[in-house]
Amino acid sequence: MTPLNQLHHCPAPAKLNLFLHVNGRRADGYHLLQTVFQLVDHGDTLHFTLRDDEQIRRSSAIAGVPEEQDLIVRAARLLQAEVLRRQGTLPRGVDIAIDKILPMGGGLGGGSSDAATTLMVLNRLWQAGLTREELMALGLPLGADIPFFIFGQTAFAEGVGEDLQPVQAPDCWYLVIEPGVAVPTAAIFCSEHLTRDTPPVIITDFSSYLENQTDLTGFGRNDLQHVATSLFPPVAEAIEWLGAYGDARMTGSGACVFCAVASEADADAVLKQIPAQWTAWKAKALNAHPLHAML
Repeated sequence: MTPLNQLHHCPAPAKLNLFLHVNGRRADGYHLLQTVFQLVDHGDTLHFTLRDDEQIRRSSAIAGVPEEQDLIVRAARLLQAEVLRRQGTLPRGVDIAIDKILPMGGGLGGGSSDAATTLMVLNRLWQAGLTREELMALGLPLGADIPFFIFGQTAFAEGVGEDLQPVQAPDCWYLVIEPGVAVPTAAIFCSEHLTRDTPPVIITDFSSYLENQTDLTGFGRNDLQHVATSLFPPVAEAIEWLGAYGDARMTGSGACVFCAVASEADADAVLKQIPAQWTAWKAKALNAHPLHAML
């Protein structure tokens, strides 16, 4: 049995945006979005061990991500401060190791998922007692996708991504291509070529589409895709190639590209054809986050 001061092999799954519409822009510069977030069974793994002092340390090196800037460390310190505020004592520090496989700048939510897993696990290790909703609110200032991973279910999202409703989505497999480029989110959202006026949809529009269509991911589009493909040709090349096997589109602000397939066998068949210059993998849709029951 795992000691009460350790939690190892804690998953931080990737997400896919089955569609992503930009409906407008707030006065503070944040964009108004609509999307469906889909969890998949592929992602990073984190390991937590409480310390005898109060330090928060990342014990794994991540190229290009200084420890002080890592969302994992920032999330842990944010929760530590919240525990101090609520309980009057600072909880023990923690060493956090990570098996990092999700690419940065891939649109898979890797950093946000890592931070969400950190908040959920430390909430348990520190016996902090925050509810799911309280953890979601705590994580939002660090990243708009963090509340979704704590919410932990396939979700129809609005606002800046924090207004979440559970939704049924296809029980299928996905093929994902990493085109080998990192797409900075700011470069996409700041582009003068980004359209910000897609008419809003409602959750039943998405549900009704799935009931009446055989295409698993044909609803809507990703409004960020045309900007990313113009700035990063490898993204366009991956979409064109994968499009021969289904409705291929980009997730998030890029760079990763995906399409849905009906079975694992179909996914394996396409994986055998993937050009050598790309990293590619298959993943099954998840209805709930593996740590969902922790809250």
